[in-house]
Amino acid sequence: MSSAFTNKKNVTVLQGDYRVSKNTGEYFSTVLGSCIAACIYDEKNGVGGMNHFLLAHGGNGGGANARYGVHAMELLINGVMKQGAERRNLKAKVFGGAKMSVNLADIGAKNTAFIQSFLRDEGIPCISSSVGGTSARRVRFDPTSGSAQQTRVQNDQSLADMEQAAAVRPAPAPKPAEPAGDVMLF
Repeated sequence: MSSAFTNKKNVTVLQGDYRVSKNTGEYFSTVLGSCIAACIYDEKNGVGGMNHFLLAHGGNGGGANARYGVHAMELLINGVMKQGAERRNLKAKVFGGAKMSVNLADIGAKNTAFIQSFLRDEGIPCISSSVGGTSARRVRFDPTSGSAQQTRVQNDQSLADMEQAAAVRPAPAPKPAEPAGDVMLF
């Protein structure tokens, strides 16, 4: 294990999720097939984060759901900035976008095209990326330094099956807002 990840707590980033931190004692990890993990960081201020989105765009506009690229990126960028990152210092590293099944549409290519366009439009330089191909990836990312490590995962049909099931599953309904204090609803 690289020294950037030695003696640190592993925080797993699941599909449709994101994490942000400025804690030097932890790193983020995820396993990707056709999904994308964008790692956004501000090395000068020691803060960064990782997301894991399934699809570039959702059906019917996608809604406000981190399973979809635009919302996942907005959550991640806003999250790192709330933790002290400065917009002018943001950099990105991008992983995933593999074609996991020869029998399905190339979701990975669509995800890759989306993230490259999004970063370009937002003026966030992509310092490095490992996208495409046909292999799954395990990614580790240190949010405070921007260090990243990728290992190829032996293709496992169950990962492709899980991604396909997640892509067609309807997005969860938003949770109703909880009243703050003693609020009476009419």
